[in-house]
Amino acid sequence: MIGKLTGRFAGTAGDGVALVDVHGVGYAVKVPAGTLLLLSGSPEVSLFIHTAVREDAIDLYGFPTQNELNFFKLLCSVSGIGPKTALGVCDIADVPTLARAIARGDASALTKVFGIGKKSAERIVVELRDKMGETIKSDTSPVARANEGDSDVLDALMVLGYSAAEGRRALKEIRPDIVEMRSRLSAALQYLSGGKGAATLP
Repeated sequence: MIGKLTGRFAGTAGDGVALVDVHGVGYAVKVPAGTLLLLSGSPEVSLFIHTAVREDAIDLYGFPTQNELNFFKLLCSVSGIGPKTALGVCDIADVPTLARAIARGDASALTKVFGIGKKSAERIVVELRDKMGETIKSDTSPVARANEGDSDVLDALMVLGYSAAEGRRALKEIRPDIVEMRSRLSAALQYLSGGKGAATLP
């Protein structure tokens, strides 16, 4: 079983699949869309791996932090939720935002994932809401420091026609002292339009 891969980012192999070259061996790893964007700008990458064994394939799922991998595994532990669906949940927003939504019983936040209906979303909330405390506390990644309201900003950007990946990329560039939702949305739009200016990090 593979627990972690460290190597050179060697491009993509299909939607959401990153190629990690480890001493000449290329591993195809399925990652969240936001992670794929981060990898594309890094010569060396390191991913925590979940190995999913099926009858006809062995799939690798990768995450930049142990906490993100642990959250993914928690999702997979829910009845009726497989790795593909769990990865779709991870694509909605960062782990702290998702964990807070689950902790407060907000099942509607999960129904944005293709394949997750109201009943499945409610099942995730019922089975995991009491386990989200440590997930929220333990995430110290840069994504974890994002503004809590960013899920609403991301929704607004998607309504305006931007992809979730584009929205997350823009939100990562906003100065941390910009906290009000409208201001963050304005800064994100400024970044996406090519005018980084004072709204984003130098």
